[in-house]
Amino acid sequence: MPIYEFYCPRCEKTFEAYASLRAAEEGWQPACPECGEENVARIFFSRFAVGASAGSGGGCPPSAGPGCCG
Repeated sequence: MPIYEFYCPRCEKTFEAYASLRAAEEGWQPACPECGEENVARIFFSRFAVGASAGSGGGCPPSAGPGCCG
């Protein structure tokens, strides 16, 4: 089940929530576990996803050539 990240404007906290792809496509939105706010914003590009795709740890450097990873 995918993990989605949300931001609460009331208490200024970010939190994660699990939901099926179907629920997410149908507009599912959790309440903030900290303060109960229901008007939260989904964060589409979390820090983890951006960091992982930016090459921060793991994988071969672009100049390493073929076969460096295995």
